[in-house]
Amino acid sequence: MADMKLDFCGVPFKNPVVIASLETTNSPDLMKQAFDYGAAGAIIKTLTDIDDMAVLTMNSKYAIMNDRGDIIKGKVPRDFKFYSRSGYSSTYYKDWIPYLKEIGAYARERDAHLIGSAGAKDVQGWIDICRTIEDCGLPMVELNFGCPHPALMPGVHGGSMIGQDPEVAFSVTQAVCEAVDIPVVVKLTPDQSKPVDIAKAVKEAGAAAVTATNRYTAFAVDIDTAKPRLGGTAGIGGTWTKPLSLRYVHNIYKEVGIPIAGSNGIFDHRDVVEFIMTGANIVEVGSVLMVKGMKWLPNIIRGLERFMDEHGYKDIASMYGIASDAAATDYSDQFAMSRVTAEVNGETCQNPTCNVCVQMCFYEALSQDPAGKINVHNDKCIGCELCMDVCPFDSIQMVPTSEADYADGYFKIKDEIYEPADSKFATKRNNMDTIEADAPKAAAE
Repeated sequence: MADMKLDFCGVPFKNPVVIASLETTNSPDLMKQAFDYGAAGAIIKTLTDIDDMAVLTMNSKYAIMNDRGDIIKGKVPRDFKFYSRSGYSSTYYKDWIPYLKEIGAYARERDAHLIGSAGAKDVQGWIDICRTIEDCGLPMVELNFGCPHPALMPGVHGGSMIGQDPEVAFSVTQAVCEAVDIPVVVKLTPDQSKPVDIAKAVKEAGAAAVTATNRYTAFAVDIDTAKPRLGGTAGIGGTWTKPLSLRYVHNIYKEVGIPIAGSNGIFDHRDVVEFIMTGANIVEVGSVLMVKGMKWLPNIIRGLERFMDEHGYKDIASMYGIASDAAATDYSDQFAMSRVTAEVNGETCQNPTCNVCVQMCFYEALSQDPAGKINVHNDKCIGCELCMDVCPFDSIQMVPTSEADYADGYFKIKDEIYEPADSKFATKRNNMDTIEADAPKAAAE
């Protein structure tokens, strides 16, 4: 059985699954449920002294949308969009003190951790909240530099506004790190062009780790009413954001060298694996629990353990960062990789009833003949893999292109780089008239 234990910022975790700071951690009962269901940690909904951010939570709104942008009625699919507005904890941070102690003890009894989260109106507020969290016995604190909502509150400076300014992020982080002894994690915002620069700044300021990333600020429209959903801009997340989140995890892993909590885009255990393989030490699960409930949590944890057993990963360390380590540093590295060529399995190919691969081959490397066979024209095939991706019958694979193949006339990038126009601009094989003329039906007629 795989060992899912790991160390994050000097704190031992029984598995990498942590509940993110949101509504599911805005009450003692909900956090206890998280620990009962197996979470290794839970980050309390951001504690604050900003009145308006507490009021905002009491005026929260949600729109769970499908891939068309319509409100989902019933079962939530994997590709949902979680569009919402919400603030920080609706309970004043000092009123949390007895509960932080109680829930922290409850977590420790289950070999888990209650983790703090702070968002304040000024530097002294950040210090006071983080000191309160430390005094209650919590092992680490996350600074919420990623929340998209403060920027929409009149007179409020916080969240993603701090996370977009390296100097401000540095000064707040440094002040907190000097004031507390527990590890400080900084939650980054994707609402900017350079999260890596913020990661570098907070690392220099003393941060032990970063969270990549919080949600995006978005705008959604109900076209039937011609009005914006939720009245205007709001935060958005969901599995569609995962490749964007992974990009930041990858870049920070490669360029900054600081521990990372991956977040934004996790639905099930497969997403957890992707984050770990990209360079996240732990993952923060959030939006999916808002639409599936806490009972979804064991599915993620058991799925991760099962995946590791089935694929021979003995521990989390054996998966950590392996995809990022295997990634090309730039396109020139990718160009140097071995080339591939399309190969069609005539036994499973459903031509002539299907010719989608021919239509989608914009390099004219595929054609069908009157006998109903898909032919590969190797002198044109550049190995782009599009035909393999769109084939509904898994009848196309990519095979290595050998030196002997090049000698036989297979496509090879020419020394002069640019292709001559007279041979390039000649649509023949993927023209619909040609496809219909080459069809077996046309041949029979």
